[in-house]
Amino acid sequence: MSSSLHQALCAERGIVCAIGAGGKKTTLFALLEGATERTGLTASVFTPDFPEDIDASVHVEAPETLRRLLPTDPAMRIAYAQPTDKPRRVGPLSFDEITALHALGKFTLTLVKADGARMRRIKAPGEHEPRVVPGSTVLAITSIQSLGRPLDDRIAHRPERIAEVTGQQLGEPISGTLIARLYTRQGGLANGTGNSTVIPVLNMVDDAGLQARAREVAQAILAESERYDRVVLLSARRSGQLVDIILR
Repeated sequence: MSSSLHQALCAERGIVCAIGAGGKKTTLFALLEGATERTGLTASVFTPDFPEDIDASVHVEAPETLRRLLPTDPAMRIAYAQPTDKPRRVGPLSFDEITALHALGKFTLTLVKADGARMRRIKAPGEHEPRVVPGSTVLAITSIQSLGRPLDDRIAHRPERIAEVTGQQLGEPISGTLIARLYTRQGGLANGTGNSTVIPVLNMVDDAGLQARAREVAQAILAESERYDRVVLLSARRSGQLVDIILR
């Protein structure tokens, strides 16, 4: 993998999981579409059907069938999952299945959607989230366009949980301090990620004003936690457009 996006997100090889809200699918699709080596896309949670125009070979089959099909599919990009009775959804694969298929399929990179956010732009993880493959790299995504919006369920998934983690009151405007705390406090976006490398990603940085605010949030994240060595800023104007990398 040689694209600047892959390099910025430390997503050049291995298994990479996306969590959070405000651009998981678009970021994963951008990484898939920009892949120059064999890449898989799957999920460890229930997720919407793969789009019809996805630039990939698609397999929605039982795990034992995937074990047979993926090694023989010559496509560079392969999206795969298992069937489910849930309408317009595909089913998750277990950690062991994802790890085994990464090896059997001879993928350089496997991309995994590892939680849900109900189309909101900011979230805190639930009790059993995220579903991160052990040892993977984790992209923890938040939309910077949540700034200034009231902390409620119109913009946030689990706003009560966000309030508990960050100390901000429900209904108050979402601040840069709240977003930074969501990355740095116990129970926030790093919850359940173990020893994985976690890359904070601030998405939807679509103009100069938002870029300035996002840089302030990024610097606060790095100042408040030694866990991270970078924060990556992306734009939604073009999926996965790299805006900036804020390094420690």
